[in-house]
Amino acid sequence: MHDIHIIGGGLAGSEAAFQLAEAGLKVRLSEMRGGGDTTPAHESDRLAEMVCSNSFRSVDADKNAVGLLHQEMRGLASLVMRAADIHRVPAGSALAVDREAFADEITRTIAAHPNITVFRERVDQLPDGPAIIATGPLTAPTLAASIAEATGAGALAFFDAIAPIVHRDSVDMDVCWMAARWDKGGKDYINCPMDRDQYAAFIDALNAGEKTEFKEWERETPYFEGCMPIEVMAERGPETLRFGPMKPVGLDNPRTGRWPHAVVQLRQDNKLGTLWNMVGFQTKLRHADQVRIFRTIPGLQNAEFARLGGIHRNSFIRSPELLDHELRLKSRPNIRFAGQITGCEGYIESAAIGLLAARFAIAEAREETLPPPPLETALGALLGHLTGGAVAETYQPMNVNFGLMPPLIGKPRKADRKQAYTDRARAALAQWLAPARQSEPV
Repeated sequence: MHDIHIIGGGLAGSEAAFQLAEAGLKVRLSEMRGGGDTTPAHESDRLAEMVCSNSFRSVDADKNAVGLLHQEMRGLASLVMRAADIHRVPAGSALAVDREAFADEITRTIAAHPNITVFRERVDQLPDGPAIIATGPLTAPTLAASIAEATGAGALAFFDAIAPIVHRDSVDMDVCWMAARWDKGGKDYINCPMDRDQYAAFIDALNAGEKTEFKEWERETPYFEGCMPIEVMAERGPETLRFGPMKPVGLDNPRTGRWPHAVVQLRQDNKLGTLWNMVGFQTKLRHADQVRIFRTIPGLQNAEFARLGGIHRNSFIRSPELLDHELRLKSRPNIRFAGQITGCEGYIESAAIGLLAARFAIAEAREETLPPPPLETALGALLGHLTGGAVAETYQPMNVNFGLMPPLIGKPRKADRKQAYTDRARAALAQWLAPARQSEPV
């Protein structure tokens, strides 16, 4: 028997299961990978497998909303943050992890918890009892149909592309060099420089490369701007990539003492440092063209790829009109949603919404009321955006950012504004947590 059913063993589902189990609730966690089903993007049956990137982004808790979200989740005993801190790899001012070790850590912790039972099964219908749906952007079509029937509004969809991963020992370091932009955070990125002619030839090759064919029903599905395939950016104009993932600003080539015309950055993808991710190089090029074109990048002429890029369909519900402030489906309040299926974007945001869904479910099971975290916090701002802060008609995936928070009172200097947001957030979170901590048994 179980008290609550979680469907989906990604970051949101795993975080929710852990929070519920730690509170003494019995959890049934259903994950279809490992039970005969898989997705177009996942490579294993590990829980909390990271697909698109190995980065949780900024660690700056004073001047960055993502870093603030990290800090808030640590304060709420997040399993995802604990595992990320254990398996961190160098990435300058970002929190990046060894993907396999991170997922192994989560999987072992969940499997060993006495209050969690993991079932490797595909669930095709929304449960009748208390449940959290955390199936992510690759929800199985049968369950997606059940969700559409329950919401009466169907689901929105967009495409998300995966960046290639390169074996470190195949990179020519006589051409490349190690540095972070403006030397901030250490020399944690491999930089592959391009001159003007090399860059122009690269753009021409991207435009001419053979792309993945879309199915008829996929052709009108929009991309999420934050994860745009590089060839789509190249189609927007020859300078687009130079002002995006190939921006050379702040990267002095030690061999010339100057910024290159363009640069391709690689970020460490595992703790051993043997695998490196091509930053911002999500792509829908066919695999043969990926190898051919990416080997024209200086320093990658002999590159060996541990994984090539790909593309998959992402689905999410129109949360602002479908969910209440506790992430419950208004038409079926026994059901909560968490993670990317709600329309939050990013690994850490997905885990954060899983954490909040669990905390609301815990309070409900105890016949208590848990107010949402204040909008001044990163958690509250993200939750508020999903559950009513966004315009439902134009709803698109969103990362946490200061723009989701209420404006500051007064007008602090521009240099002090971000610090003011985070100071206010920490005070608001402490006040929100105080009643709960006073009521906890000693």
